[in-house]
Amino acid sequence: MNKKWFAMAAALGAFTFNVGAWDYEGHHMVNELALTSLPKDFGIDLTPALKGRIAFLAGEPDRWRNVPDLPLKHFNGPDHYLDVEDLTLCGLTPETLPIMRYDFVAAIANARTAHPEKFPAIDPAKDADHTRELAGFLPWAITEYYCKLKSDFSSLKTFQQYGGTPEEIANAKADCVYVMGVMGHYVGDGSQPLHTTKYFNGWVGENPKGYTVKTTFHGWIDGGYLKKTGGLKFDALAGKIHPAEKIANADEPEGMFRAAVVYIVEQNKFVAPLYQMEKDGQLSGEGEKGMEGRPFLEGQIVKAGQMLGNIWLTAWLDAPEDKYLETQLKQRAEKTAEVK
Repeated sequence: MNKKWFAMAAALGAFTFNVGAWDYEGHHMVNELALTSLPKDFGIDLTPALKGRIAFLAGEPDRWRNVPDLPLKHFNGPDHYLDVEDLTLCGLTPETLPIMRYDFVAAIANARTAHPEKFPAIDPAKDADHTRELAGFLPWAITEYYCKLKSDFSSLKTFQQYGGTPEEIANAKADCVYVMGVMGHYVGDGSQPLHTTKYFNGWVGENPKGYTVKTTFHGWIDGGYLKKTGGLKFDALAGKIHPAEKIANADEPEGMFRAAVVYIVEQNKFVAPLYQMEKDGQLSGEGEKGMEGRPFLEGQIVKAGQMLGNIWLTAWLDAPEDKYLETQLKQRAEKTAEVK
């Protein structure tokens, strides 16, 4: 959930819903759908138990909010969103975003120092976690988890090819499963348009079209509306997933980051249409008109599942051998042979 809503909800005691993009049911569904896209020769034999683990881990980044520790809030909160409209305050566009997370932080700090008048004032009393200056890190979170997964697949491949023990291989697979599952949360966040915008929980500023300003809007889109209209049905959505495909140019230095940015920017285009649907009564859940918003939200969840499956497959295909680990395993095999 966006940093600003998190502070406001805390002040109002309004934690009546899960504060992530999509409720747990939605995030769980994203990971389940992604699993259906993987080929049979994917690098891990995904047993029902492992699939269940991956689906469960979709909720992990939201569960990290169950403690009040500010360092964790500071680290975790901004990874869930990117306020695309605020990039211009820093003299940036989606195309010019730096691939390095802390280069982006530096750009924000420099812009605030050079032109403080462009930025809204920050109330220290509502900034205990020191995130109000930030525009969010969602594309970096997705990219970094892709890199972690590629690294874990690299280790797994090397253990499998150069004599890793069954225990080592099992542990390497467990590492991959954990990263796959947690990563799914952020890819799911990216498909919820309200996680890409400063209009994250009711319209702010000039409002000529009269969009809702209710601060319950985000929670309603995350899951309230879907629950009211019957919940999500796996079989109905799984048929819309096609086989995972390798993401083009992901092997280039900025390839995956640029793909993540494009994915987020595409969802940002649906912010105003989403508000218009609310205004038109298509998201009320009442009567035939109130059901018209379901196909859009279901489509966003399918979109996330497809993107996630593509990222998983790309990480597996692009994972190199771990040369250092390869050397260590060869040396161990030689010593074992000498003893025999």
